Amino acid sequence: MSEPLMKIPGAIYGPELEKMRGRLQHRRRVTNAIALTLSLAAMAFGLLWLVWILYTTLSLGLGGLSVELFTQSTPPPNTDGGGLANAIVGSLMLVGVATFVGTPIGIMAGIYLAEYGQRSWLASVTRFINDILLSAPSIVVGLFVYALIVAHMGHFSGWAGAIALALLQIPIVIRTTENMLKLVPNALREAAIALGTPKWRMILAITLKASVAGIVTGVLLAIARIAGETAPLLFTALSNQFFTVDMNQPIGNLPVTIFKFAMSPFAQWQSLAWAGVFLITLGVLGLNILARTVFSNK
Repeated sequence: MSEPLMKIPGAIYGPELEKMRGRLQHRRRVTNAIALTLSLAAMAFGLLWLVWILYTTLSLGLGGLSVELFTQSTPPPNTDGGGLANAIVGSLMLVGVATFVGTPIGIMAGIYLAEYGQRSWLASVTRFINDILLSAPSIVVGLFVYALIVAHMGHFSGWAGAIALALLQIPIVIRTTENMLKLVPNALREAAIALGTPKWRMILAITLKASVAGIVTGVLLAIARIAGETAPLLFTALSNQFFTVDMNQPIGNLPVTIFKFAMSPFAQWQSLAWAGVFLITLGVLGLNILARTVFSNK
């Protein structure tokens, strides 16, 4: 016959052990219930404000939609009619030029950080500066462009506004491109180099092709980020009540027009401001949905 198991001195056995296990399980269930309740309450609190904002934007913005909104320029104070055609076209031009300038710079810098620089001192400095630009307030960028360009030109201009928006877009594209390229397995790089493929061609044909969905998503999110920026445009492009496509002069744009109209005492201007808010919200929402659906499976 085998000998009975030796009991460890000071250990708990039998009914006392079961009671302790029950108390521990009860404490875990209570703690889990409290944590789950607090998490759901925090989520509900955040969703409440989000739904409230969207409801207010829809209820007040839809009332200002009309054909004239897209065909007429901003009206004089305290007059009926008018639209946001000049501001819509101006915003599209500013965001388009900023994307045309900022996207190639951001992608090339991200390629350098992920493929060439990696642990070099220049890459470390670039990442540090990029992190600062990512967290810097947009008004700081606007003041920088004002001192660098507007003050020397002697007047506001659309080019200054586009450069300010590009400076806000570049850090986002850099970070996204670097992170997406780092997700590509090194085995693909080693296989291409082993076959005698030059590094530049390996980057174009393999790493960029494998991460193009993530990079494009980052670019779309960067466009959504700069589409509603007001502070940098106040110091650079300012605004223009009349329709113009001359980037050498102040140019109308939705963010500044919304700021000016929303602060006014005129009901027509306030209605146009809410319509502009609705358009920007719809555009940003559309870009986010596009970024998350079209490229979700790639």
